[in-house]
Amino acid sequence: MLNKYSIVIERNSFYFSNPHFEENYEANTINLLKTLLLNLQNQILNQGCKEEIFVDFMQNNEFGLEALLVLNGLANENLKRVITIARIVRDRDLSILLNLEEWDKVENKSDIAEWGDKKIKNLIKNNQNFARGLINLFFWGSSNPFLAKTLPLFELNKLNIQKINFDSNAMIDTLIRYRQKGSYSGAMQNNPESAIKEILSNLHISYESGDLPLLSLKENLNKRTMDFIIPNKQNPQIIIESSFLSTTSSGQGDKAKTELNVAMLIKRHYPNAKFYGFIDGIGWYVRKQDLKRMVEAYDEVFTFRADELQRFTLAMKNIFEV
Repeated sequence: MLNKYSIVIERNSFYFSNPHFEENYEANTINLLKTLLLNLQNQILNQGCKEEIFVDFMQNNEFGLEALLVLNGLANENLKRVITIARIVRDRDLSILLNLEEWDKVENKSDIAEWGDKKIKNLIKNNQNFARGLINLFFWGSSNPFLAKTLPLFELNKLNIQKINFDSNAMIDTLIRYRQKGSYSGAMQNNPESAIKEILSNLHISYESGDLPLLSLKENLNKRTMDFIIPNKQNPQIIIESSFLSTTSSGQGDKAKTELNVAMLIKRHYPNAKFYGFIDGIGWYVRKQDLKRMVEAYDEVFTFRADELQRFTLAMKNIFEV
């Protein structure tokens, strides 16, 4: 009789696969998108790369948007981020590019919440100005000044006409970006916390990361790994936590509650230490109730915008007299 260890080793399935689901997904998603794209390619070859073709394609095919996102390699979540940002900032050039005034009349920016897939699909189908705005984004987004200074270059370069015109070089570029996405996202140099590390390093201010000793000793169930403990764990003067969210999640409320609890423990065991937070990203912007609770945990809050990083640098210089 096999023991528990042997069961897992000798009867390992390696990959779980539901044959019925796999067959349906191949037929109803993969092959459907492939057919849509081949038909679109043929239409472009015959009629040229015209905006009207793409607008009609999106409005009259249930998966038209998904097909175009395949071509430019843009994640659906990132498209939703761009739409939300446009509705928030109301940048003149970006609003014109997206025909924003024709489909979004919101006057109070504080009430803006991110739209779901169903809302976006309905707008595409029923509002031609919205559909045209998205095609404008796919055609000319990379040359928009606001997007050029807001989006990472990795994402910005997906928004150009060559991508959805089946240009072979552009399609190779899309494949490369798709393949390298994990490496790009995981690179330490591309982590927002690297900006904090660079500032502290340039100022020759020492720091550590990990558990605070007194929290580990006296609050074991509530201990928390800290991103930056300045200058060290034994004598913390500044404790920094970083949270950059480019997406929203139901866990943000729990994160805010946890951070408030951590702040209370820090005040109890390290009364002379300051607790700073770097809170940034559209994920926090559109979850304002969670954000209000989150920022209450900190003595001071910063974002990763250039002027905020300068403010943090000046604060560190003043505190540590460097």
